[in-house]
Amino acid sequence: MKEQEYKIENIESFELADIFDCGQCFRWNKQEDGSYTGVFKGNVMNVQKQGNTVTFKGICNGNIQEIVEDYFDLKRDYEEIKSKLEKIDENVKTSIQYGKGIRILNQDLWEMIISYIISANNNIPRIKGIIERISKSYGKEIEFRGEKYYTFPSLEELKDVTVEDYRKLGAGFRDIRLYETVHMILDKKVDLDEMQKNPNTMEVREQLLTLSGVGPKVADCILLFSTLKRFEVFPIDVWVRRVMNELYIKNEDETKVNKKDIEKLAQEKFGNLAGIAQQYLFYWKREA
Repeated sequence: MKEQEYKIENIESFELADIFDCGQCFRWNKQEDGSYTGVFKGNVMNVQKQGNTVTFKGICNGNIQEIVEDYFDLKRDYEEIKSKLEKIDENVKTSIQYGKGIRILNQDLWEMIISYIISANNNIPRIKGIIERISKSYGKEIEFRGEKYYTFPSLEELKDVTVEDYRKLGAGFRDIRLYETVHMILDKKVDLDEMQKNPNTMEVREQLLTLSGVGPKVADCILLFSTLKRFEVFPIDVWVRRVMNELYIKNEDETKVNKKDIEKLAQEKFGNLAGIAQQYLFYWKREA
């Protein structure tokens, strides 16, 4: 496959660090020149922003323009979303000004399930390392600009991987969970195609929660960051609990703040844009 290129001028709501470092993806890495290179859906791509021009170059399994428009959610009006959210209060407005270039990526559902099981009780460098080792061991190799990259392995490519194999790759206590989830999906105990078609978010969430290693926070991350694209969910981790307590709940002991109370507050304040509001607030408080 030969390298393709696509350029966009004057795109709004598109900043590389905001998109790739806001916690939604694990396979994009910053390069020395400030660009980012990542592997997704069988593609390897470099994205660079200079002035008002964003340049996408990559080895793609299809037309680069179509791939970019889909993956980066370019058909959605984030300016309109931000104008709605900014009216809620000054905290949300400040967080949007900080992370004004965030876009929620359309990431592969299968990859997100495995990636977010790996993310449980883990830090970003370690999550990235485990995913990279799994991809290198079982994915397909793609050469791009003299470097070797590896696609995230398919369900079929992981079907014979043992618990011991995952352990050797550093998955830790998640080894059995990865193995069990792969086999639950292989055995159609959970049907990803059906899940993709189901408009009922709570039903899809319940199905995700049946998978080994998927708790409420992981399920909500999968719902928000994958091609399921359910913006009404509000993933809650330590950072989100902290920010919601600090800004709104104001309990002296944040560990006593109930997740149900946070979810209720998020739905009341942010409605069906709760997940996007969460990203702005999370990124702002974690980075600033």
